[in-house]
Amino acid sequence: MKLFRIWKTLVITFLAVICFAPTAWGFCGFYVAKADTKLYNKASQVVIARESDRTVLTMANDYQGDVKDFALVVPVPTVLQKEQVHVGDPKIIERLDAFSAPRLVEYFDEDPCNPVMYDRVAAPSAARESGALLRGGRMDEESTLGVTVEARFNVGEYDIVILSAKESNGLETWLNRNGYKIPRGAKQLLQPYIRQNMKFFVAKVNLKEFQNSGSQFLRPLQMAYESPKFMLPIRLGMINSTSVQDLIVYVLSPKGQAEVTNYRTVKVPSDAEIPVFVKNEFGDFYKAMFQTSYTREDKKVAFLEYAWNMGNCDPCSAEPLNSEELKKAGVFWLDYSGMHESAPFRRSLVPSNNVFITRLHVRYTRDKFPEDLVFQETSNEQNFQGRYVLRHPFTGDVKCQAGQQYKKSLTRRFEQEAQTLAKLTGWSIQDIRKKMPVAQSNSRPWWQNIWP
Repeated sequence: MKLFRIWKTLVITFLAVICFAPTAWGFCGFYVAKADTKLYNKASQVVIARESDRTVLTMANDYQGDVKDFALVVPVPTVLQKEQVHVGDPKIIERLDAFSAPRLVEYFDEDPCNPVMYDRVAAPSAARESGALLRGGRMDEESTLGVTVEARFNVGEYDIVILSAKESNGLETWLNRNGYKIPRGAKQLLQPYIRQNMKFFVAKVNLKEFQNSGSQFLRPLQMAYESPKFMLPIRLGMINSTSVQDLIVYVLSPKGQAEVTNYRTVKVPSDAEIPVFVKNEFGDFYKAMFQTSYTREDKKVAFLEYAWNMGNCDPCSAEPLNSEELKKAGVFWLDYSGMHESAPFRRSLVPSNNVFITRLHVRYTRDKFPEDLVFQETSNEQNFQGRYVLRHPFTGDVKCQAGQQYKKSLTRRFEQEAQTLAKLTGWSIQDIRKKMPVAQSNSRPWWQNIWP
């Protein structure tokens, strides 16, 4: 217990130094919660590290079921060789999620009768500068079906083939005959990729290698390629899907923000001051807020949830990824000392903090997203984060005139927070008000100041 008190004292002292130092700090509050992908039952995650025409694509496999039934078919712009495909580390995607997730922060009002004199540029409203409210086979069969096996290899627990095809019926037949369990009706969605002369990256699990790996989950697949096409095929994931799907895309770039060009990119509502009880309901709040925004935007936009240089964060919901973690995430343009010779790309050295992360959240259905996602890099380095603010009122006694005015202002502030929460989430304003605190005046008769 004594050790705990010492630790607590050190923490409080450290925070006090940060909050009350004369230097203008960018943030002086407390991060309390984040809205990561665990909020959603099924949320696919893709990492795209992109510089010029070079891409490293990482796909997190959230497959649920018997791994022997797993099949992955991804259109790719070029034929990939074994050295261009790698099994990734799932912890890296968890780190990217934690670093960029929308966050809840809290502030505590100071004593209005004894204000602390320090630089207030880091007040909650200042954060509005951040932005606003993934050779082989039987030759006779292949030629008959119009399918060519361009490459065949094994990577980790995956058996991989790279295919080209002349028509979708033949490709669908080849996949079914070779043990790839894909849904019926896939040919309709395969045909547009064949017309574009794209290749097909096809993977299934090598059960022996999977068992030898000692892992209970499929690890993500990474592929490195060069192509002017900066896109992400999502239509194949919609085969026979009857419900909405969530997709989180982390784009890593040496330039700035990434945008979706064939759908609108909209910032998620941010920097709203909401009631303090949301601290215990942040997951429910963010899901409701996102659904409300999704509906208001006619269910066909990409939401920007985070955009920041990886070298820093304000506030940090997790530490920025270090150089080794960035390399595992596919970033190939940094100066990595001791980089192994099999690295997919090499180029001139650049500063180690030259990584800008864009987090895009897309909720999609077949009718609202008939096209694959097409991206573009921009030079926009403006910071943005989905950030929601709790302001705890001062609860001590106030005897000065400024204190009385402060207490009177709380009723109006609490009502504004309630209205904001109702607008963001669609929740009943009456239900919200029931959970709100009642502003107390803390006023005392004048004579009690003389006769306590």
